[in-house]
Amino acid sequence: MSTDYQQSREALGARLRELRTETELNGKEFAERLGWQRSKVSRLENGKQTASDADVAAWAQAAGHPELADELQRSLRALETAYRSWRRELAAGHRAVQERHVVQEAQAETIHLFESGIIPGIFQTSEYARGVLSDVSDRLGTRRDIEEGVRARMKRQEAVYEPGRHFHALIWEAALYVVRCPPEAMAAQLTRLSGFIGLDTVTLGVIPLGARTPFSPKHGFWIIDERLVVADTWNAELWLDSSDDVAFYRRMWDLMYEAAAFDHQAHRLIGRARAALDLT
Repeated sequence: MSTDYQQSREALGARLRELRTETELNGKEFAERLGWQRSKVSRLENGKQTASDADVAAWAQAAGHPELADELQRSLRALETAYRSWRRELAAGHRAVQERHVVQEAQAETIHLFESGIIPGIFQTSEYARGVLSDVSDRLGTRRDIEEGVRARMKRQEAVYEPGRHFHALIWEAALYVVRCPPEAMAAQLTRLSGFIGLDTVTLGVIPLGARTPFSPKHGFWIIDERLVVADTWNAELWLDSSDDVAFYRRMWDLMYEAAAFDHQAHRLIGRARAALDLT
């Protein structure tokens, strides 16, 4: 979670505490008025939990200031611009998320990306994508519009072949060994990945497991036209558009680039991962 996000959540919590204090009710009494557990009031006031629209509207009502609900919800919207819960993002299904990426990538001229444990979506086969989206729905308990999501993800790949765009992709070698679909489909995915090496619109590098690096691969991230960073965590997607954040992630990408293998060396690493699959 980003520092800016946490600071914003704490600022919202301080505003909620201010409203509660004005009622001259302590936390337990205010929780009783809301019909909540005392711990929820404490977590929200201390920035330990993200409020929902309904939470802040109820808070404003309980504090005797229902007219402040819009203000609090605007603060929440600003906070969520940076932090997007996967459960909330996927409430409308995979298709909606993938179509949003289609628009984003179609408008971009240059994308720098890094993935530490997955083949990037723009390079995925339909079988690999089907396995990934199914796993996500099972893990989060979200809508299972898998086939619609797969079709939308495949449409994302059209941008890879359009002149005037360039995808600078780095993948940690470990991602080649994370099997997200049946072995035969995984083999086809690795073959497909090799096929992107050498395209005019793609620079594809693999960071070898044994490479000496001044960093530890953590989460995947995409830098869109040097103006926006989209970074994935287990339960959320971070959208970071401050110049400092973009510059920091670009520096990290450049460090990774220096450690990566390209061209025939990348082919060899991908081929080694394919050979390691048990296809019997």
